[in-house]
Amino acid sequence: MHTDSSRPEWVHPKDSAAQDGWFVSLGGHDSATQVPGWAHTGLRVADLGPGDRITLDAAEEERIVVPLTGSFTAETGGETYDLAGRPSVFAGPTDVLYTGVRRDLTVSTATGGRVAVASAPAREEYPTRLVARAEIPVELRGAGQCSRQVHNFGTPAALEADRFIVCEVLTPAGNWSSYPPHKHDEEKDGETALEEIYYFETQLAAGMPAPEEGGPDPMGYQRVYASDDRPIDVAAEVRSGDVVLVPYGWHGPAMATPGYDMYYLNVMAGPGRVREWLISDDPHHGWIRRTWDEAAIDPRLPFGR
Repeated sequence: MHTDSSRPEWVHPKDSAAQDGWFVSLGGHDSATQVPGWAHTGLRVADLGPGDRITLDAAEEERIVVPLTGSFTAETGGETYDLAGRPSVFAGPTDVLYTGVRRDLTVSTATGGRVAVASAPAREEYPTRLVARAEIPVELRGAGQCSRQVHNFGTPAALEADRFIVCEVLTPAGNWSSYPPHKHDEEKDGETALEEIYYFETQLAAGMPAPEEGGPDPMGYQRVYASDDRPIDVAAEVRSGDVVLVPYGWHGPAMATPGYDMYYLNVMAGPGRVREWLISDDPHHGWIRRTWDEAAIDPRLPFGR
């Protein structure tokens, strides 16, 4: 990962925030990597081999288990749930499991794979829920080169939860998502204050004539910049397993470079009373949305059709 950032703690290359078998462990109640000022969201990601398992103790946080690659079994609150999973994040939605608050969690796999657990400090109790792949709302957002695919399994309309909003976004090679740049760093009419995690995966796009010698190097870029007098200036080159934190400020675009598709898992939560994703566009760029009315959705979408 290459970065140009005034606050390097906002950018975490793969394995730079590892702990207890997780190659990403950020912001959780027991995470060794605590970022100053980071208070409302957490993410853990692990690669597990066949027969492996990983555990989290009960805590004052709600969690959602997201298989990235492979299938898993999750045990929480004395119950066992099978998550069918998928061959890759670009293969469409997956079963996910919302655990509720103050529940221990064990995740295991018979065949191996990569799993994410998103979290947020929480107090209100909501029921554990297995959200099956077929139930997950799939949204095609934007148009033209701003086309992307969103899996809204952890948004307020799809899931009862206390604090967090969780979804995943897939962007075809050469397209821009999280665009136009927007922010959600104030509690005011039309906007909610939410810190946000971006966890990335990238792949060689279908049909690309990448040479065998040397091999491809799938990458993308993420931009975050100041919306007020708080300094932030991130221009990060991202690959599979990398994380960018957005504590405040305008963020976007997330750029899928030509030849490489981009995926990111978003985890958002904040201090406000209402669990809602309300944003303000950068006034210099918000006009871009009007161009979508006359453009078609990218025909490469949806992934995993």
